[in-house]
Amino acid sequence: MEEIRKAITHMENDQPQEAVDTLEAYLPGANEEEKFTIAELYMQWGMHEEAKAVLLQLEQMFPDEMELKMMLAELFIDLNEDQEAIDKLDQIVEDEDYFVPAQMQLADLYEAQGLFEVAEQKLLAAKRFDPSEPVIDLALGELALSTASYLKAITYYEKVYEKQTVMGDIDIALRLAEAYAATGEFEKALTYYQETDVDDVEQLFSFGFTAFKLSRYDIAISTWEKLLKEEADYLSVYEYLAKAYEEEGLMEKAFETAEKGLALDEYNQKLYFTAGRLARQLGKNDRSYFLIRHAIALDPGYKEAILYLIENFKLDEDHEAIIELLTHILETDEEDAAYRWELARAYNETETFDEALKAYREAYTNFKDDSDFLKEYGYFLLEEGRMQEAVEILKEYLRLEPSDIEVEENINRLLSQ
Repeated sequence: MEEIRKAITHMENDQPQEAVDTLEAYLPGANEEEKFTIAELYMQWGMHEEAKAVLLQLEQMFPDEMELKMMLAELFIDLNEDQEAIDKLDQIVEDEDYFVPAQMQLADLYEAQGLFEVAEQKLLAAKRFDPSEPVIDLALGELALSTASYLKAITYYEKVYEKQTVMGDIDIALRLAEAYAATGEFEKALTYYQETDVDDVEQLFSFGFTAFKLSRYDIAISTWEKLLKEEADYLSVYEYLAKAYEEEGLMEKAFETAEKGLALDEYNQKLYFTAGRLARQLGKNDRSYFLIRHAIALDPGYKEAILYLIENFKLDEDHEAIIELLTHILETDEEDAAYRWELARAYNETETFDEALKAYREAYTNFKDDSDFLKEYGYFLLEEGRMQEAVEILKEYLRLEPSDIEVEENINRLLSQ
């Protein structure tokens, strides 16, 4: 052992070559205990191949020694020789000291290979051997969470939480919050979030979103404001934070937040739409039109924004703008029956009756079971002097709304003329 202590002293004195030379010279004559110590030193010094050679020699001498197999498995993992590590770990029988660590290490290896069911089987084997060990429940919870098996993850995390709230660097309450939020159980998720001291931006976003879903906009706002202090270019938060301010009646802050988000994310059509809505509510109509049009330019299929813009054009009695907008949208092959109906109304308001009739007829195919459309279309035909067509459409309307006496009387009057 004197030579081994000498080697350690060389290493402590920053003489690595002398340390290695000393061990190599002494190794052939060392006894089994000394060889084991030398292998440990090789491992500490990062000399994995040398350590492996010594441990394999010892394993031949003591084939039933589980500690040697565990050490060899760890070495094989460090050397990226995963299959060799698996072979060694599989040889570890139900030993009191090493069986559970071996099964958990096997689970890690199989999980890394994408063999999640096999990984779970290894962890369950460990749990059968030691049912009360919280580390195993934590590992099962982590595996379940990583595969989006949230209910299963909750079961295991709850077992851990009963015994301790933090394990290693893992906050169990935070894990439970994430899992409950993923299942839509936002009340439970929020309870666990409020037990934690969250500082990671991804977790802060999830915390805020959970509060947002529960209409706890005050919590969402304070959480997301903290997030933006940590990372101002976290783009996903701006739209939701603006909506949270809006729900709290803080319209100027909501609009400012949306505008700040757009300065960082100029291709976010949803944020343009949100900013456009807020601008309208603040009386910034020109800005609102610019923002909503920009949202639609980014996504011509953005139906919500298109219909919102149409409603505002109606409020401003700008029917020509509706015609221009919808004509352009339909030319981009973004077909929607609702656009045909709105186009018909706009043409009717501008007294472009032939175009209105064409648009109503095109919309009819999709709205022939819509009583509001049929009544509107029928009276349009009536005003245009198309009595027979009007009667047929209004009869269709009455089949849907047989209690509308006024329409029935108008049909009877037309038929009696």
